[in-house]
Amino acid sequence: MKICLLNIAVVFLLVEIFYTAEVHSQSAWQSNIVYSGSDGKLVYVRDTAGNCVPDFSHAGYKGGGVDIPYVDVVKTISPVSGDNTSSIQNAINEVSNMPLNSNGIRGAILLLPGTYEIDGTIQLNESGIVLRGSGDGSSPDSNSILLAVGDSPHQRTVLVAGGGSASKWKEQVSGTKTNITSDTVLIGTNSFEVQNASPFKVGDNIIIYHPCTDAWLQAINYGGTHSTDAGAEPGVDVPWAVNSYPIVFNRNITKISGNTITIDVPVFNTLIKSRSQCYIYKYARTGIKTNIGIENLRIDIQTAGGTDENHAWQAIDLYQIEDSWIKDCTMLHFGQSAVRTNTATRITVEYCNGLDPVSQITGERMYNFNVYTASQQILFYKCLATNGRHHFVSNGTTWTSGCVFLDCTSQGIYASSEGHRAWSMALLYDNLKELDGPRPGYNPRTLGLYNRGNYGTSHGWAAANSVAWNCDENNGDIIIQKPPTAQNYAIGCFGKHVTGVCPPAPFNEPQGYIEGANQPGLTPQSLYIEQLNERLGVTTVAINNAQAKLMPGNYKLEQNYPNPFSAGGGSAYGGNPTTTIRYTISTSLPAPLLSKPAYRSGRERGVRGEVVTLKVYDILGREVKTLVNKIQSPGSYEVEFSAIGGSASGGNAGKLSSGIYFYRIEAGSFIQTRKMILAK
Repeated sequence: MKICLLNIAVVFLLVEIFYTAEVHSQSAWQSNIVYSGSDGKLVYVRDTAGNCVPDFSHAGYKGGGVDIPYVDVVKTISPVSGDNTSSIQNAINEVSNMPLNSNGIRGAILLLPGTYEIDGTIQLNESGIVLRGSGDGSSPDSNSILLAVGDSPHQRTVLVAGGGSASKWKEQVSGTKTNITSDTVLIGTNSFEVQNASPFKVGDNIIIYHPCTDAWLQAINYGGTHSTDAGAEPGVDVPWAVNSYPIVFNRNITKISGNTITIDVPVFNTLIKSRSQCYIYKYARTGIKTNIGIENLRIDIQTAGGTDENHAWQAIDLYQIEDSWIKDCTMLHFGQSAVRTNTATRITVEYCNGLDPVSQITGERMYNFNVYTASQQILFYKCLATNGRHHFVSNGTTWTSGCVFLDCTSQGIYASSEGHRAWSMALLYDNLKELDGPRPGYNPRTLGLYNRGNYGTSHGWAAANSVAWNCDENNGDIIIQKPPTAQNYAIGCFGKHVTGVCPPAPFNEPQGYIEGANQPGLTPQSLYIEQLNERLGVTTVAINNAQAKLMPGNYKLEQNYPNPFSAGGGSAYGGNPTTTIRYTISTSLPAPLLSKPAYRSGRERGVRGEVVTLKVYDILGREVKTLVNKIQSPGSYEVEFSAIGGSASGGNAGKLSSGIYFYRIEAGSFIQTRKMILAK
């Protein structure tokens, strides 16, 4: 008995040692280049070239931190037999004739439960209209399903919202073009001098235009296309040409003092006069539509499966649109994108699923959530993508910047979420989570801010001044490289390799800024949330109070039972080789999004809730087994862990040795570890 007591005492001493090491290894830390100063505000450290991490807080509906409005229903329709395209379009046209209220809203069209066959394309083409379904689940008894059938015209879009043109904000108000006279406007700056500010007033929507000159191209090595490397295709994989990729920013004037103009959102690339004479003009806003919402819908595209490409291609296209939203929608079996944005600004896409595209596995396909040309300040929040090539991606080139993927989840990816081509700027991957890591047999790269060289159509430097923050790629590779004149960052990210070195990077370029790889405890947990809170003046006390009200049940990881447990038949603990672990999760929304609806349960594959991981570790901190790794809705759960079939070296064969083990849960910002004892 004394020996047993002594052994147990030693065991608990080891537990305390382990806990101390665990707390130390997971203690909170801050980045050396983005951290809270003595006044509680973020400090941004510039490198010797003036580069710094951008402010992403303006992404989303009306510039971030603004609740998506609830719009009253003014028209209700039910499914009809056969094609429903005209029925829905007629309802949209009817509501389009209603007046806008003081908030720019006309009203919502409610689709009652049922299946709506769609043979054509629905045009949601006027401001102030919401197209709302009854739910986005698979049963037509309680959900609204737009079933896209046929292929006429070939590879059409099912639903287009906005003015419908990819204008790239090119329309100028006559007589307003004027040069920027500041010699240098650093990234992160929101004011500059112009030659003549008299045509402008506060509130004007302006376009900042940085021509693609030979001097700028020379500074960035003509895009870094590696056109002379082995594998490059002559005449196709070429250096970028003059006028091919101008840098364009869509902004609003907040202040004018003499010839100094201040804008709402900082620039996301350093503008140097000697390389390119930049100018601004007042945007004519031709065809722009606002306050359009798409809610609670399921868009399912009928295909033959496999590599079939004769079907509707995009589920939702947003064209010539701003201050609008998509929420609580599921899109399936598209060829290219679930959601694609083009000439779009200040859009929120939240709680949406882009699932299981159907096409060949090759270029221009399977971009589940796709920011395309001229997309700025787009926020994707709590979105799930499955079985695509590039799940969360920018195809937008130099017209696209300031787009955020926050708390999004990826499963079954064939390639990587990434900046995809030609100098997309200021992309933020914030707490991106890979559920199952690299797909066997495919490139293990799952997240990339890097040089794509001669890939595609001379993609070259695909991302600049972009950030991966606190992302978990589940043993996938994260590739971060530094473009000439700019920088890319990975801070507090988890992956098998977090590097810019070739290999595993595909092209030999300088490594970007990498800090705290595979080190838990990064503070703040979310860069976007912290930046937005600071801009809105939200205090930590207010955040904690709001979260406490939202989570009456809180999170809980209970002690396993039985504990100790045993795999040995002669044990005093009954010889039970399994133990049960119970836990409770509750919905926890980021601070500025607290007023938004909590997740709902009942969705197959894309159920709203938290990404929950529950793992078992041995006394040395080696992973023994993953018990849970999936999205779960709020509720109480239990899972069994067996001492047979595990391995202290991380395998799944054999019988575990007796001793101390730990089980650890992560669900959103909730992390807790408990100990359990396996006795002989």
